[in-house]
Amino acid sequence: MTEYTLIIMAAGLSERFGSLKQIAPVGPNGEFIIDYSIYDAIKAGFNRVIFVIKKEHEVLFKETIGNRIAGKIKVEYVFQELNDLPEGYQAPINRTKPWGTGGAIYSARELLKSSFAVINADDFYGLEAYEIIMDFLKNNESRNHYLAVGYKVKNTLSENGTVKRGIAHVKNGIIEEIIESQVGFENGDIIARPLDERPAFKITDDDVATVNMFGFTTNFLKAVQSKFSAFLDSHLDDPKAEYMIPNIINEEIAGKLATVYIKNTSSKWYGVTYESDKSTVVNAINTYIAEGKYPKDLWK
Repeated sequence: MTEYTLIIMAAGLSERFGSLKQIAPVGPNGEFIIDYSIYDAIKAGFNRVIFVIKKEHEVLFKETIGNRIAGKIKVEYVFQELNDLPEGYQAPINRTKPWGTGGAIYSARELLKSSFAVINADDFYGLEAYEIIMDFLKNNESRNHYLAVGYKVKNTLSENGTVKRGIAHVKNGIIEEIIESQVGFENGDIIARPLDERPAFKITDDDVATVNMFGFTTNFLKAVQSKFSAFLDSHLDDPKAEYMIPNIINEEIAGKLATVYIKNTSSKWYGVTYESDKSTVVNAINTYIAEGKYPKDLWK
């Protein structure tokens, strides 16, 4: 049987949320956002999930979400550890932050033998997004083609502060560049402030964001591995530097090594960047349950 693998990146710290936001209950029976992600993924056809977590959270994950989905989908765990680095490198003693989303994929390298999808643990994407990714995984015929699911930027924001978003520059359905930015409301407008210190710019109704939902072939895994050393050569001593998926994608595009398509979803994104975001997610889940999109007891 063909394996359709979903990587769920759950090792990030939760400084702004104030607790381990990946397992903040949002459903009526204590379900996490991850529960709804896996439920939608199974419905779309995924049959394997890899959790990328911190070692100290292993028991907590297995006793909660792991137990709930046992028998419903194949589950594996890998640990994103500070010293899981290419040979010859060691994390500095003042490093506490995981090495970013690229580092999360690197952590799962031994388990990835075919194409895969990747998502954030604390983002609610909606069923349509998983169906889009599954269609790519089943029908893509090129090792150098990847897919991003795109959301209208205005559908991915928090009312409680800025959020990090990859603003996609797109031409004819193909990404030319992803600009990692802090995005939020300023004086009635939506303003993106690029992390590379390029000038801020105003977001329009047509602008699209990537929210770390991608479909990749194993060629991207090779890129993650091969580019990690160069990243560390420049950033090893920066305790806040992160090896990010969009940056790797940009290098692949600039080097004409990959074509990255984007397919937009009309779904609204939900997440818990800030603790006060949680009530919005809870209300959205309750609305979806009332509309019959999810059962009240998700796994029963």
